[in-house]
Amino acid sequence: MTRRQIIALFVVVWIIYLTLGVYLATDVRFFMGDSLSRVQSAQSVLFSRDPHVSAIGFIFTPLTAIIQLPLTALSPIFPAMTTSAISAAVMSSAFMAGSVIQLSGIGRDRGIERRILIPVTICYAINPMIVFYAANGMSEAPYLFFLAWGARRGMRWIDTDDVHELVTAGMALGFAYLTRYDGAAASLATGIVVAVVSYRRSPRATRVTRAILDMGLVALPSAVAFLGWALTSWLITGEFFAQVASQYGNASILELSGGSGSANAFQALKFSIVEVLILAPLFPLLLAIVWNVRRRWGRMGPLLAPVPLIGGVLFFQIWSYARGTTFGFLRFYITVVLLATITALIAVPARRSTPFRRKGANARMPDMVVARTKGHFALGVAAVIAMVVAVPVTAWGMTSTKYAPQEFALQQVVFPDPDSTDQKVLDAQRTLRSFSTERSLAQYLDSLDLPQGSVLCDTVYGFAVIAQSRHPKRFVIPSDEDFDETVNNPAAHGVRLMLAVPVTGRGASDALNIRYPTLYENGGGIGVLMLEAPNQGVDLPDWRVYRVTPAAELTESEQLKTDQAEASGDSDDDATG
Repeated sequence: MTRRQIIALFVVVWIIYLTLGVYLATDVRFFMGDSLSRVQSAQSVLFSRDPHVSAIGFIFTPLTAIIQLPLTALSPIFPAMTTSAISAAVMSSAFMAGSVIQLSGIGRDRGIERRILIPVTICYAINPMIVFYAANGMSEAPYLFFLAWGARRGMRWIDTDDVHELVTAGMALGFAYLTRYDGAAASLATGIVVAVVSYRRSPRATRVTRAILDMGLVALPSAVAFLGWALTSWLITGEFFAQVASQYGNASILELSGGSGSANAFQALKFSIVEVLILAPLFPLLLAIVWNVRRRWGRMGPLLAPVPLIGGVLFFQIWSYARGTTFGFLRFYITVVLLATITALIAVPARRSTPFRRKGANARMPDMVVARTKGHFALGVAAVIAMVVAVPVTAWGMTSTKYAPQEFALQQVVFPDPDSTDQKVLDAQRTLRSFSTERSLAQYLDSLDLPQGSVLCDTVYGFAVIAQSRHPKRFVIPSDEDFDETVNNPAAHGVRLMLAVPVTGRGASDALNIRYPTLYENGGGIGVLMLEAPNQGVDLPDWRVYRVTPAAELTESEQLKTDQAEASGDSDDDATG
Protein backbone atom coordinates (compact mmCIF):
# COMPACT_ATOMS: atom_id res chain seq x y z
CA MET A 1 0.00 0.00 0.00
CA THR A 2 1.16 3.52 -0.70
CA ARG A 3 1.33 6.17 2.00
CA ARG A 4 -1.75 7.83 0.52
CA GLN A 5 -3.72 4.57 0.68
CA ILE A 6 -2.69 4.05 4.30
CA ILE A 7 -3.87 7.55 5.22
CA ALA A 8 -7.13 6.96 3.35
CA LEU A 9 -7.67 3.69 5.24
CA PHE A 10 -7.06 5.43 8.55
CA VAL A 11 -9.49 8.24 7.72
CA VAL A 12 -12.25 5.84 6.64
CA VAL A 13 -11.93 3.66 9.76
CA TRP A 14 -11.70 6.73 12.01
CA ILE A 15 -14.83 8.30 10.54
CA ILE A 16 -16.78 5.06 11.04
CA TYR A 17 -15.68 4.77 14.66
CA LEU A 18 -16.24 8.47 15.33
CA THR A 19 -19.73 8.37 13.84
CA LEU A 20 -20.64 5.54 16.19
CA GLY A 21 -19.08 7.44 19.08
CA VAL A 22 -21.07 10.59 18.36
CA TYR A 23 -24.23 8.50 18.07
CA LEU A 24 -23.66 6.87 21.46
CA ALA A 25 -22.86 10.22 23.07
CA THR A 26 -25.56 12.41 21.58
CA ASP A 27 -28.44 10.12 20.62
CA VAL A 28 -28.21 7.18 23.02
CA ARG A 29 -26.44 9.23 25.75
CA PHE A 30 -24.56 6.11 26.88
CA PHE A 31 -21.39 7.06 28.77
CA MET A 32 -18.70 5.14 30.61
CA GLY A 33 -17.74 6.58 33.98
CA ASP A 34 -13.98 6.59 33.43
CA SER A 35 -14.45 8.39 30.12
CA LEU A 36 -16.52 11.17 31.68
CA SER A 37 -14.05 11.43 34.54
CA ARG A 38 -11.16 12.07 32.13
CA VAL A 39 -13.26 14.66 30.30
CA GLN A 40 -13.84 16.43 33.60
CA SER A 41 -10.11 16.30 34.37
CA ALA A 42 -9.25 17.95 31.05
CA GLN A 43 -12.02 20.48 31.64
CA SER A 44 -10.60 21.33 35.08
CA VAL A 45 -7.18 22.08 33.61
CA LEU A 46 -8.63 24.76 31.35
CA PHE A 47 -12.00 25.93 32.65
CA SER A 48 -12.29 25.32 36.39
CA ARG A 49 -12.34 28.29 38.75
CA ASP A 50 -8.72 27.45 39.58
CA PRO A 51 -7.24 26.23 36.26
CA HIS A 52 -3.80 24.65 36.43
CA VAL A 53 -2.06 21.64 34.91
CA SER A 54 -2.03 19.56 38.10
CA ALA A 55 -5.85 19.69 38.09
CA ILE A 56 -5.57 16.77 35.69
CA GLY A 57 -5.30 14.58 38.81
CA PHE A 58 -3.05 11.70 39.77
CA ILE A 59 -5.48 8.78 40.00
CA PHE A 60 -5.77 8.07 36.30
CA THR A 61 -2.78 8.04 34.01
CA PRO A 62 -2.53 11.44 32.30
CA LEU A 63 -2.13 10.77 28.59
CA THR A 64 -5.77 10.41 27.53
CA ALA A 65 -6.81 13.59 29.34
CA ILE A 66 -3.80 15.51 27.98
CA ILE A 67 -4.66 14.50 24.43
CA GLN A 68 -8.18 15.83 24.94
CA LEU A 69 -6.98 19.29 26.04
CA PRO A 70 -6.95 20.86 22.53
CA LEU A 71 -10.47 19.58 21.91
CA THR A 72 -11.63 20.64 25.37
CA ALA A 73 -10.34 24.14 24.62
CA LEU A 74 -13.07 24.35 21.94
CA SER A 75 -15.90 23.78 24.45
CA PRO A 76 -16.79 27.50 24.74
CA ILE A 77 -17.59 27.32 21.00
CA PHE A 78 -18.75 23.68 20.91
CA PRO A 79 -20.08 22.83 24.41
CA ALA A 80 -20.74 19.23 23.35
CA MET A 81 -16.98 18.63 23.47
CA THR A 82 -17.42 18.26 27.23
CA THR A 83 -21.16 18.14 27.93
CA SER A 84 -21.52 15.16 25.56
CA ALA A 85 -17.90 13.95 25.92
CA ILE A 86 -17.27 14.33 22.19
CA SER A 87 -13.61 15.08 22.92
CA ALA A 88 -13.29 11.58 24.37
CA ALA A 89 -14.98 9.97 21.36
CA VAL A 90 -12.64 11.79 18.97
CA MET A 91 -9.63 10.62 20.98
CA SER A 92 -10.59 6.94 21.27
CA SER A 93 -11.81 6.60 17.68
CA ALA A 94 -8.57 8.04 16.29
CA PHE A 95 -6.37 5.76 18.39
CA MET A 96 -8.39 2.64 17.61
CA ALA A 97 -8.19 3.44 13.91
CA GLY A 98 -4.46 3.80 14.45
CA SER A 99 -4.30 0.32 15.97
CA VAL A 100 -5.96 -1.06 12.82
CA ILE A 101 -3.25 0.64 10.75
CA GLN A 102 -0.49 -0.82 12.95
CA LEU A 103 -1.89 -4.33 12.60
CA SER A 104 -2.25 -4.04 8.85
CA GLY A 105 1.31 -2.70 8.91
CA ILE A 106 2.54 -5.96 10.45
CA GLY A 107 1.04 -7.76 7.47
CA ARG A 108 2.57 -5.28 5.02
CA ASP A 109 5.98 -5.61 6.68
CA ARG A 110 5.83 -9.36 6.10
CA GLY A 111 4.29 -9.25 2.62
CA ILE A 112 1.28 -11.33 3.67
CA GLU A 113 -1.18 -12.13 0.92
CA ARG A 114 -4.22 -9.87 0.81
CA ARG A 115 -6.61 -12.79 1.03
CA ILE A 116 -5.25 -13.37 4.53
CA LEU A 117 -4.31 -9.83 5.57
CA ILE A 118 -7.63 -8.20 4.64
CA PRO A 119 -10.05 -10.57 6.41
CA VAL A 120 -7.85 -10.80 9.53
CA THR A 121 -7.60 -7.01 9.76
CA ILE A 122 -11.31 -6.54 9.11
CA CYS A 123 -12.22 -9.07 11.80
CA TYR A 124 -10.15 -7.10 14.30
CA ALA A 125 -11.67 -3.80 13.20
CA ILE A 126 -15.28 -5.05 13.45
CA ASN A 127 -14.86 -7.06 16.64
CA PRO A 128 -17.70 -5.74 18.85
CA MET A 129 -15.38 -4.95 21.76
CA ILE A 130 -12.99 -3.08 19.47
CA VAL A 131 -15.85 -1.10 17.94
CA PHE A 132 -17.39 -0.21 21.30
CA TYR A 133 -14.12 0.91 22.87
CA ALA A 134 -13.24 2.83 19.75
CA ALA A 135 -16.43 4.83 20.21
CA ASN A 136 -16.81 5.34 23.97
CA GLY A 137 -13.81 7.52 24.86
CA MET A 138 -12.11 5.04 27.20
CA SER A 139 -8.36 4.46 27.53
CA GLU A 140 -8.49 1.00 25.92
CA ALA A 141 -8.16 2.50 22.42
CA PRO A 142 -4.86 4.38 22.93
CA TYR A 143 -3.58 1.48 25.02
CA LEU A 144 -4.15 -1.01 22.19
CA PHE A 145 -2.56 1.41 19.72
CA PHE A 146 0.63 1.78 21.74
CA LEU A 147 0.87 -1.96 22.38
CA ALA A 148 0.36 -2.70 18.67
CA TRP A 149 2.94 -0.07 17.75
CA GLY A 150 5.44 -1.46 20.25
CA ALA A 151 4.85 -5.06 19.13
CA ARG A 152 5.29 -4.16 15.46
CA ARG A 153 8.55 -2.33 16.08
CA GLY A 154 9.77 -5.11 18.35
CA MET A 155 9.13 -7.67 15.63
CA ARG A 156 11.11 -5.56 13.19
CA TRP A 157 14.01 -5.24 15.63
CA ILE A 158 14.26 -8.99 16.17
CA ASP A 159 14.74 -9.47 12.42
CA THR A 160 16.84 -6.41 11.58
CA ASP A 161 18.68 -5.51 14.81
CA ASP A 162 17.91 -1.91 13.80
CA VAL A 163 18.38 0.35 16.82
CA HIS A 164 15.77 2.77 15.45
CA GLU A 165 13.11 0.06 15.84
CA LEU A 166 14.20 -0.67 19.40
CA VAL A 167 14.04 2.99 20.40
CA THR A 168 10.61 3.39 18.80
CA ALA A 169 9.32 0.30 20.58
CA GLY A 170 10.56 1.76 23.87
CA MET A 171 8.76 5.04 23.20
CA ALA A 172 5.54 3.17 22.44
CA LEU A 173 5.80 1.27 25.74
CA GLY A 174 6.48 4.48 27.63
CA PHE A 175 3.32 6.00 26.20
CA ALA A 176 1.46 2.77 27.01
CA TYR A 177 2.39 3.19 30.69
CA LEU A 178 1.11 6.78 30.65
CA THR A 179 -2.15 5.40 29.25
CA ARG A 180 -2.68 2.50 31.66
CA TYR A 181 -0.57 1.51 34.64
CA ASP A 182 -0.43 -2.16 33.60
CA GLY A 183 1.71 -0.98 30.69
CA ALA A 184 4.55 -1.50 33.16
CA ALA A 185 4.05 -5.26 32.76
CA ALA A 186 4.54 -4.95 29.00
CA SER A 187 7.72 -2.92 29.49
CA LEU A 188 9.15 -5.37 32.00
CA ALA A 189 8.45 -8.43 29.85
CA THR A 190 9.80 -6.74 26.73
CA GLY A 191 12.96 -5.61 28.50
CA ILE A 192 13.68 -9.18 29.61
CA VAL A 193 13.11 -10.58 26.12
CA VAL A 194 15.33 -7.92 24.52
CA ALA A 195 18.12 -8.64 27.00
CA VAL A 196 17.95 -12.39 26.33
CA VAL A 197 17.81 -12.02 22.54
CA SER A 198 20.69 -9.53 22.50
CA TYR A 199 22.79 -11.70 24.79
CA ARG A 200 22.30 -14.86 22.74
CA ARG A 201 23.01 -13.40 19.32
CA SER A 202 25.86 -11.02 20.18
CA PRO A 203 29.56 -11.98 20.01
CA ARG A 204 30.84 -13.51 23.24
CA ALA A 205 33.06 -10.52 24.06
CA THR A 206 30.20 -7.99 23.96
CA ARG A 207 27.23 -10.09 25.10
CA VAL A 208 26.70 -8.58 28.52
CA THR A 209 27.23 -4.94 27.56
CA ARG A 210 25.06 -5.29 24.45
CA ALA A 211 22.25 -6.96 26.41
CA ILE A 212 22.30 -4.23 29.05
CA LEU A 213 22.43 -1.48 26.42
CA ASP A 214 19.56 -2.84 24.35
CA MET A 215 17.43 -3.53 27.42
CA GLY A 216 18.08 0.02 28.58
CA LEU A 217 17.03 1.47 25.24
CA VAL A 218 13.67 -0.28 25.27
CA ALA A 219 12.99 0.12 29.01
CA LEU A 220 14.26 3.66 29.60
CA PRO A 221 11.17 5.54 28.30
CA SER A 222 8.90 3.52 30.59
CA ALA A 223 11.26 4.01 33.52
CA VAL A 224 11.31 7.77 32.92
CA ALA A 225 7.51 7.81 32.65
CA PHE A 226 7.17 5.79 35.85
CA LEU A 227 9.60 7.86 37.90
CA GLY A 228 8.49 11.18 36.41
CA TRP A 229 4.81 10.55 37.10
CA ALA A 230 5.51 9.27 40.63
CA LEU A 231 7.75 12.24 41.44
CA THR A 232 5.21 14.71 40.06
CA SER A 233 2.51 13.07 42.16
CA TRP A 234 4.68 13.36 45.27
CA LEU A 235 5.48 17.03 44.64
CA ILE A 236 1.80 17.91 44.20
CA THR A 237 -0.03 15.53 46.51
CA GLY A 238 2.66 14.33 48.92
CA GLU A 239 2.16 10.71 47.74
CA PHE A 240 4.29 8.88 45.19
CA PHE A 241 1.44 6.60 44.18
CA ALA A 242 -1.78 8.52 44.73
CA GLN A 243 -3.50 6.11 42.36
CA VAL A 244 -3.16 3.48 45.09
CA ALA A 245 -2.72 5.26 48.41
CA SER A 246 -5.14 8.20 48.30
CA GLN A 247 -8.79 8.19 49.36
CA TYR A 248 -9.71 8.28 45.66
CA GLY A 249 -7.26 5.52 44.64
CA ASN A 250 -7.75 1.96 43.46
CA ALA A 251 -7.41 0.37 46.90
CA SER A 252 -10.07 2.68 48.32
CA ILE A 253 -12.40 2.07 45.36
CA LEU A 254 -12.09 -1.70 45.79
CA GLU A 255 -12.70 -1.55 49.53
CA LEU A 256 -15.67 0.81 49.33
CA SER A 257 -17.18 -1.10 46.38
CA GLY A 258 -17.21 -4.35 48.31
CA GLY A 259 -14.13 -5.96 46.76
CA SER A 260 -13.16 -7.18 43.31
CA GLY A 261 -15.79 -9.90 43.13
CA SER A 262 -13.26 -12.76 43.01
CA ALA A 263 -14.29 -15.30 45.68
CA ASN A 264 -10.96 -17.13 45.61
CA ALA A 265 -7.96 -17.56 43.33
CA PHE A 266 -9.32 -20.70 41.65
CA GLN A 267 -12.71 -19.15 40.88
CA ALA A 268 -10.99 -15.98 39.71
CA LEU A 269 -8.80 -17.99 37.34
CA LYS A 270 -11.84 -19.76 35.87
CA PHE A 271 -13.58 -16.41 35.45
CA SER A 272 -10.56 -14.92 33.67
CA ILE A 273 -10.29 -17.89 31.32
CA VAL A 274 -13.94 -17.47 30.33
CA GLU A 275 -13.37 -13.76 29.71
CA VAL A 276 -10.41 -14.54 27.45
CA LEU A 277 -12.38 -17.17 25.53
CA ILE A 278 -15.28 -14.77 25.02
CA LEU A 279 -12.92 -12.36 23.28
CA ALA A 280 -10.78 -14.89 21.40
CA PRO A 281 -12.31 -18.37 21.58
CA LEU A 282 -9.83 -20.09 19.24
CA PHE A 283 -6.75 -18.12 20.25
CA PRO A 284 -5.20 -20.77 22.56
CA LEU A 285 -5.48 -23.37 19.79
CA LEU A 286 -4.15 -20.99 17.13
CA LEU A 287 -1.21 -19.97 19.32
CA ALA A 288 -0.32 -23.60 19.97
CA ILE A 289 -0.39 -24.39 16.26
CA VAL A 290 1.66 -21.35 15.25
CA TRP A 291 4.15 -21.93 18.06
CA ASN A 292 4.67 -25.58 17.05
CA VAL A 293 4.93 -24.83 13.33
CA ARG A 294 7.39 -21.99 13.80
CA ARG A 295 9.48 -24.09 16.14
CA ARG A 296 9.80 -26.68 13.36
CA TRP A 297 10.63 -23.91 10.89
CA GLY A 298 13.29 -22.59 13.24
CA ARG A 299 11.70 -19.11 13.01
CA MET A 300 10.42 -18.25 16.50
CA GLY A 301 11.51 -14.63 16.13
CA PRO A 302 8.13 -13.13 15.13
CA LEU A 303 6.57 -14.54 18.31
CA LEU A 304 9.24 -13.24 20.67
CA ALA A 305 8.05 -9.63 20.60
CA PRO A 306 4.22 -9.74 20.72
CA VAL A 307 3.70 -12.74 23.00
CA PRO A 308 5.71 -11.44 25.99
CA LEU A 309 4.74 -7.80 25.38
CA ILE A 310 0.98 -8.32 25.18
CA GLY A 311 0.90 -11.63 27.03
CA GLY A 312 2.61 -9.94 29.97
CA VAL A 313 -0.27 -7.48 30.24
CA LEU A 314 -2.81 -10.29 30.01
CA PHE A 315 -1.01 -12.33 32.66
CA PHE A 316 -0.80 -9.30 34.95
CA GLN A 317 -4.56 -8.75 34.67
CA ILE A 318 -5.35 -12.40 35.45
CA TRP A 319 -2.93 -12.38 38.37
CA SER A 320 -4.31 -9.09 39.73
CA TYR A 321 -7.89 -10.32 39.61
CA ALA A 322 -6.91 -13.57 41.33
CA ARG A 323 -5.32 -11.50 44.12
CA GLY A 324 -8.45 -9.34 44.40
CA THR A 325 -6.67 -6.10 43.47
CA THR A 326 -8.77 -5.27 40.41
CA PHE A 327 -12.23 -5.82 38.98
CA GLY A 328 -13.13 -8.60 36.56
CA PHE A 329 -14.34 -6.34 33.77
CA LEU A 330 -14.34 -7.78 30.25
CA ARG A 331 -12.49 -4.74 28.92
CA PHE A 332 -9.46 -5.55 31.07
CA TYR A 333 -8.86 -8.61 28.87
CA ILE A 334 -9.29 -6.80 25.55
CA THR A 335 -5.56 -7.10 24.81
CA VAL A 336 -6.13 -10.75 23.89
CA VAL A 337 -7.95 -9.56 20.75
CA LEU A 338 -4.79 -7.71 19.73
CA LEU A 339 -2.56 -10.68 20.51
CA ALA A 340 -4.84 -13.07 18.62
CA THR A 341 -4.75 -10.81 15.55
CA ILE A 342 -0.95 -10.59 15.53
CA THR A 343 -0.71 -14.37 15.97
CA ALA A 344 -3.01 -14.82 12.97
CA LEU A 345 -0.84 -12.47 10.90
CA ILE A 346 2.33 -14.44 11.62
CA ALA A 347 0.75 -17.86 11.06
CA VAL A 348 2.15 -17.89 7.53
CA PRO A 349 5.80 -17.26 6.57
CA ALA A 350 7.01 -13.86 5.39
CA ARG A 351 7.11 -13.20 1.66
CA ARG A 352 9.18 -10.04 1.73
CA SER A 353 12.20 -8.75 3.58
CA THR A 354 11.53 -6.88 6.82
CA PRO A 355 11.89 -3.08 6.32
CA PHE A 356 14.75 -1.35 8.09
CA ARG A 357 16.51 2.00 8.22
CA ARG A 358 19.92 0.65 9.21
CA LYS A 359 20.43 -3.09 9.58
CA GLY A 360 22.36 -4.07 12.70
CA ALA A 361 25.35 -6.38 12.93
CA ASN A 362 23.25 -9.14 14.54
CA ALA A 363 20.37 -9.10 12.08
CA ARG A 364 18.61 -12.40 11.43
CA MET A 365 16.56 -11.66 8.33
CA PRO A 366 13.88 -14.31 7.56
CA ASP A 367 14.13 -16.58 4.57
CA MET A 368 11.66 -15.56 1.89
CA VAL A 369 8.95 -18.04 0.93
CA VAL A 370 7.90 -17.48 -2.65
CA ALA A 371 6.13 -20.73 -3.47
CA ARG A 372 2.88 -21.36 -1.62
CA THR A 373 2.31 -24.84 -0.23
CA LYS A 374 -0.84 -26.58 0.94
CA GLY A 375 0.48 -26.35 4.48
CA HIS A 376 0.89 -22.58 4.26
CA PHE A 377 -2.59 -22.26 2.80
CA ALA A 378 -4.07 -24.36 5.62
CA LEU A 379 -2.34 -22.18 8.22
CA GLY A 380 -3.73 -19.06 6.58
CA VAL A 381 -7.23 -20.52 6.53
CA ALA A 382 -6.95 -21.49 10.20
CA ALA A 383 -5.86 -17.96 11.10
CA VAL A 384 -8.79 -16.41 9.24
CA ILE A 385 -11.27 -18.86 10.78
CA ALA A 386 -9.99 -18.07 14.28
CA MET A 387 -10.61 -14.37 13.71
CA VAL A 388 -13.99 -14.83 12.03
CA VAL A 389 -15.34 -17.07 14.81
CA ALA A 390 -14.34 -14.51 17.46
CA VAL A 391 -16.72 -11.85 16.10
CA PRO A 392 -20.08 -13.57 16.82
CA VAL A 393 -18.79 -15.24 19.98
CA THR A 394 -17.69 -11.89 21.40
CA ALA A 395 -21.00 -10.31 20.38
CA TRP A 396 -22.82 -13.08 22.24
CA GLY A 397 -20.54 -12.85 25.27
CA MET A 398 -21.11 -9.12 25.54
CA THR A 399 -24.78 -9.80 26.33
CA SER A 400 -23.85 -11.55 29.60
CA THR A 401 -24.59 -9.64 32.78
CA LYS A 402 -22.05 -11.77 34.65
CA TYR A 403 -19.10 -11.56 32.28
CA ALA A 404 -19.85 -8.23 30.58
CA PRO A 405 -21.55 -6.01 33.20
CA GLN A 406 -20.34 -2.84 31.47
CA GLU A 407 -21.28 -3.91 27.94
CA PHE A 408 -24.44 -6.04 28.12
CA ALA A 409 -26.71 -2.98 27.81
CA LEU A 410 -25.53 -2.48 24.23
CA GLN A 411 -28.00 -5.18 23.24
CA GLN A 412 -30.76 -2.65 23.89
CA VAL A 413 -28.99 -0.15 21.63
CA VAL A 414 -28.76 -2.60 18.72
CA PHE A 415 -32.04 -4.43 19.34
CA PRO A 416 -34.21 -2.16 21.51
CA ASP A 417 -37.22 -3.71 23.24
CA PRO A 418 -38.89 -0.87 25.19
CA ASP A 419 -42.03 -2.90 26.00
CA SER A 420 -40.25 -5.88 27.54
CA THR A 421 -40.74 -6.72 31.21
CA ASP A 422 -37.80 -9.14 31.33
CA GLN A 423 -35.53 -8.22 34.23
CA LYS A 424 -32.37 -8.40 32.10
CA VAL A 425 -33.88 -5.98 29.60
CA LEU A 426 -34.96 -3.63 32.38
CA ASP A 427 -31.45 -3.76 33.87
CA ALA A 428 -29.98 -2.97 30.46
CA GLN A 429 -32.31 -0.02 30.00
CA ARG A 430 -31.36 1.32 33.41
CA THR A 431 -27.67 0.91 32.56
CA LEU A 432 -28.24 2.99 29.43
CA ARG A 433 -29.68 5.71 31.66
CA SER A 434 -26.47 5.91 33.69
CA PHE A 435 -25.38 9.53 34.20
CA SER A 436 -28.72 10.83 32.90
CA THR A 437 -29.57 12.02 36.43
CA GLU A 438 -26.24 13.79 36.64
CA ARG A 439 -26.91 15.43 33.27
CA SER A 440 -30.32 16.66 34.44
CA LEU A 441 -28.75 17.94 37.65
CA ALA A 442 -26.09 19.80 35.65
CA GLN A 443 -28.75 21.35 33.45
CA TYR A 444 -30.75 22.39 36.51
CA LEU A 445 -27.74 24.05 38.11
CA ASP A 446 -26.87 25.73 34.81
CA SER A 447 -30.37 27.23 34.73
CA LEU A 448 -29.79 29.01 38.04
CA ASP A 449 -28.20 32.44 38.10
CA LEU A 450 -25.25 31.40 40.24
CA PRO A 451 -21.91 33.17 40.61
CA GLN A 452 -18.50 31.56 40.24
CA GLY A 453 -17.51 29.20 43.07
CA SER A 454 -21.00 28.87 44.48
CA VAL A 455 -21.54 25.08 44.17
CA LEU A 456 -19.46 22.80 46.40
CA CYS A 457 -18.98 19.13 45.54
CA ASP A 458 -16.43 16.36 45.50
CA THR A 459 -15.54 14.58 42.27
CA VAL A 460 -15.94 11.04 43.60
CA TYR A 461 -19.30 11.04 41.84
CA GLY A 462 -19.59 14.74 41.02
CA PHE A 463 -17.32 14.49 37.97
CA ALA A 464 -20.35 13.50 35.87
CA VAL A 465 -22.26 16.61 36.94
CA ILE A 466 -19.34 18.96 36.35
CA ALA A 467 -18.36 17.46 32.98
CA GLN A 468 -21.91 17.89 31.67
CA SER A 469 -22.25 21.45 32.95
CA ARG A 470 -21.73 24.50 30.74
CA HIS A 471 -20.48 26.51 33.71
CA PRO A 472 -17.66 24.54 35.37
CA LYS A 473 -16.35 27.68 37.09
CA ARG A 474 -19.39 27.62 39.35
CA PHE A 475 -18.10 24.48 41.08
CA VAL A 476 -15.61 24.27 43.92
CA ILE A 477 -13.79 20.94 43.49
CA PRO A 478 -10.84 19.08 45.12
CA SER A 479 -8.30 20.36 42.57
CA ASP A 480 -8.95 23.96 43.69
CA GLU A 481 -6.28 25.18 46.09
CA ASP A 482 -8.87 26.53 48.54
CA PHE A 483 -11.05 23.39 48.50
CA ASP A 484 -10.24 22.31 52.06
CA GLU A 485 -10.83 25.79 53.48
CA THR A 486 -14.10 26.03 51.57
CA VAL A 487 -15.31 22.65 52.83
CA ASN A 488 -14.57 23.71 56.41
CA ASN A 489 -16.52 26.96 56.09
CA PRO A 490 -18.69 27.00 52.94
CA ALA A 491 -20.72 30.13 53.70
CA ALA A 492 -17.64 32.24 54.38
CA HIS A 493 -16.27 31.33 50.94
CA GLY A 494 -19.41 32.24 49.02
CA VAL A 495 -20.83 28.73 48.60
CA ARG A 496 -24.57 28.70 48.09
CA LEU A 497 -25.27 25.06 47.20
CA MET A 498 -23.72 21.73 48.17
CA LEU A 499 -24.14 18.45 46.31
CA ALA A 500 -24.53 15.51 48.68
CA VAL A 501 -24.50 11.74 48.14
CA PRO A 502 -25.25 8.97 50.67
CA VAL A 503 -22.46 7.88 53.01
CA THR A 504 -22.42 4.38 51.52
CA GLY A 505 -20.03 2.68 49.13
CA ARG A 506 -17.68 5.15 47.51
CA GLY A 507 -19.76 7.96 48.96
CA ALA A 508 -17.94 7.33 52.24
CA SER A 509 -14.78 8.81 50.66
CA ASP A 510 -16.58 11.98 49.55
CA ALA A 511 -14.83 14.94 51.21
CA LEU A 512 -18.13 16.59 52.16
CA ASN A 513 -19.33 13.41 53.88
CA ILE A 514 -16.03 13.10 55.74
CA ARG A 515 -16.36 16.69 57.02
CA TYR A 516 -20.13 16.59 57.60
CA PRO A 517 -21.16 12.94 58.23
CA THR A 518 -24.89 13.80 58.35
CA LEU A 519 -24.88 16.13 55.36
CA TYR A 520 -26.92 13.85 53.13
CA GLU A 521 -29.39 12.94 55.86
CA ASN A 522 -30.16 16.36 57.33
CA GLY A 523 -27.83 19.00 55.93
CA GLY A 524 -25.16 18.53 58.60
CA GLY A 525 -26.37 21.61 60.44
CA ILE A 526 -25.20 23.94 57.67
CA GLY A 527 -27.73 23.41 54.88
CA VAL A 528 -31.42 23.23 54.02
CA LEU A 529 -32.69 20.66 51.52
CA MET A 530 -33.45 22.29 48.19
CA LEU A 531 -33.72 19.38 45.74
CA GLU A 532 -33.64 15.57 45.78
CA ALA A 533 -32.84 13.55 42.66
CA PRO A 534 -33.22 9.75 42.79
CA ASN A 535 -30.72 8.24 40.38
CA GLN A 536 -31.97 6.57 37.21
CA GLY A 537 -28.67 4.80 36.53
CA VAL A 538 -26.98 1.67 37.86
CA ASP A 539 -24.54 1.73 40.79
CA LEU A 540 -24.84 5.51 41.04
CA PRO A 541 -25.98 7.47 44.10
CA ASP A 542 -29.11 9.51 44.68
CA TRP A 543 -28.40 13.23 44.90
CA ARG A 544 -29.49 15.93 47.29
CA VAL A 545 -28.84 19.62 46.81
CA TYR A 546 -28.56 21.64 50.01
CA ARG A 547 -28.73 25.41 50.22
CA VAL A 548 -26.13 26.77 52.60
CA THR A 549 -27.81 28.77 55.36
CA PRO A 550 -26.40 32.17 56.36
CA ALA A 551 -26.05 30.93 59.94
CA ALA A 552 -23.56 28.35 58.68
CA GLU A 553 -20.83 30.98 58.38
CA LEU A 554 -18.30 30.59 61.14
CA THR A 555 -15.62 32.90 62.31
CA GLU A 556 -12.08 31.60 62.51
CA SER A 557 -12.29 31.22 66.29
CA GLU A 558 -15.67 29.50 66.09
CA GLN A 559 -14.31 27.12 63.46
CA LEU A 560 -11.37 26.28 65.71
CA LYS A 561 -13.71 25.60 68.63
CA THR A 562 -15.89 23.37 66.45
CA ASP A 563 -12.90 21.36 65.24
CA GLN A 564 -11.63 20.98 68.82
CA ALA A 565 -15.05 19.87 70.02
CA GLU A 566 -15.30 17.29 67.27
CA ALA A 567 -11.81 16.02 68.02
CA SER A 568 -12.72 15.76 71.73
CA GLY A 569 -15.89 13.88 70.87
CA ASP A 570 -13.92 11.41 68.75
CA SER A 571 -11.52 10.84 71.63
CA ASP A 572 -14.41 10.24 74.05
CA ASP A 573 -15.93 7.76 71.61
CA ASP A 574 -12.63 5.92 71.31
CA ALA A 575 -12.27 5.79 75.10
CA THR A 576 -15.80 4.48 75.50
CA GLY A 577 -15.24 1.86 72.84
